Amino acid sequence: MLEARNISMDVESGGEVLPLLREVNFCVPPGHFVAIVGPSGCGKTTLLKAIAGIRDVTDGTFFWSGRNLEEDGDFEPGEVGYVPQFSIAYDELTVDESVENAARLRTVLEGDELDELIDSVLRETGLEEIADRPVRLLSGGQKRRLALAMELVSHPHVLLCDEVTSGLDPRSEREIVELLHQLSRREGRVVISVTHSLAQAELYDSIMVMIHGNLAYHGSPAVMPHYFGVKTMEEVYPRLALRAPREWHASWMKHRGEYYARLEKEHIEKYRESGTPPPPVHPVESEDVAEPSVMRQMLMMLRRRFSLLLRDRSQLVLQVAMMVLFPILVALFSSKGQEQLLSLTDSAGSDMMAEVQALQAMAEVRAKVGSAVSGIIMFQVILLGLMGSNNAAREIAAERLILEKEKFAGASPLAYIGAKLIYLALLVLLQSLWMFAFVQYCWPLRGDEMNHLLFLLLANAAMTSVCLGISANSRTPEQASLLSIYLVGFQLPLSGAVLALPDTIERMTQPFISAYWAWSGSIQGGLDSEVLKAVNSIVQTSFQPSGLCLAVLLAHIGVGIVLTYVGVRRTFWE
Repeated sequence: MLEARNISMDVESGGEVLPLLREVNFCVPPGHFVAIVGPSGCGKTTLLKAIAGIRDVTDGTFFWSGRNLEEDGDFEPGEVGYVPQFSIAYDELTVDESVENAARLRTVLEGDELDELIDSVLRETGLEEIADRPVRLLSGGQKRRLALAMELVSHPHVLLCDEVTSGLDPRSEREIVELLHQLSRREGRVVISVTHSLAQAELYDSIMVMIHGNLAYHGSPAVMPHYFGVKTMEEVYPRLALRAPREWHASWMKHRGEYYARLEKEHIEKYRESGTPPPPVHPVESEDVAEPSVMRQMLMMLRRRFSLLLRDRSQLVLQVAMMVLFPILVALFSSKGQEQLLSLTDSAGSDMMAEVQALQAMAEVRAKVGSAVSGIIMFQVILLGLMGSNNAAREIAAERLILEKEKFAGASPLAYIGAKLIYLALLVLLQSLWMFAFVQYCWPLRGDEMNHLLFLLLANAAMTSVCLGISANSRTPEQASLLSIYLVGFQLPLSGAVLALPDTIERMTQPFISAYWAWSGSIQGGLDSEVLKAVNSIVQTSFQPSGLCLAVLLAHIGVGIVLTYVGVRRTFWE
């Protein structure tokens, strides 16, 4: 049995305490199908999230099978299923793949056992015939069925559904409600559905009516019009406006005993008519189900991420285009720099006038060489920074709601972060190696090539890591993209590569500009002495030792990973 005792929830807004739920009390026996209804903003979804443990209550306690969920531990991930209003599946995957990923995330089943579970869930939700269809091609009703299927892989004892019939045509709405009714009759499962519609009232075992955070009624649909003094269900909502919410609460608390007695009698009678005994009030606890390890979850998420990349043509084309075109852009400017490098000489003429002319020509060549080398290296760094931003800016923010749902289902944040880091590390490695190899072929660097490659890798990795941290802490992908674009945009002007900054500003900004450290490290530790002199002759910004540059870029990567961990651990439910 699921029981709520004096559940209250308050929030502060503008210095004022606002009650969202006020002393809500109810009892729901196992094998029961409940609707939570009421006007918009009455607290339906808030109550559902409080039951799920997504939102903390200010006062009161929930009990499940006699267990105090506050003192004895909340629902285990496998005990409760939560179907939110938003889609919890990736558009690029098929129905079958979505259910399989949900099963691998929550169970340790493999081989035939896993296939049997997937087939049974698809059959139970009526999705067998469209198992190979991509999610993006599903209708609204089919997506709702898929969301239910993904929850059923763990055989939850309590299934919570938030507006799963909203926006559906009448036929699809009835089909979903009938499915939920059937699911409540299996394994003694409690099914609670938040809805605005009372069109399918006869399919529910009981209905809760909420008004401004107060429970105004919880009982049989058959006697609900009588309780509210109306003739039809459609008249209930207007009737609620005729009394204060606390009056409805007081009235319900006064009469709840007699209505619960009738509800219990109806509940037993319905099961007797179906030929099956009602499930016990305190069902026997199921055996502990082995949960997948962090490594198993991470591998599943990593495989899924690469599948999404290969199927998202727009993102794949963008990645390939950037990898191919950006090195070409650098190479276009490198030929001139290469010619200038070859013309560099320290020879002087035989007389004073010739010597002066030679030194002047040498200074001009040094200036051209220094400008070309400095510019080409910075161009590489900035373009790799742009790649890093594209890699990670939307990586977490774009799937934030799916992440929240998977965390609720038992997904480890460490597994999620690990999968993202491995995926992005491979992208960074591929992008940086290709940039280095292509440009090196067109413009052989005079100096330590491996040092230059190292700083190209770190430049990309630093921007990718920081933008991943931004993405993890942003509520929307648009917000994450905007912040990441600003971050990339400030790299060049604040690096000092074009114009030397005032000392005060330079000291404040340089620690945060990864492009400066990658550029400085590549030049200071990667160029031979003559080329370094040429660069120093035209660049006013000071270069730091390559060891310090390496340390700062690694710090940027570390800060990005920490920000990612903090953001993934946070809750961003709607």
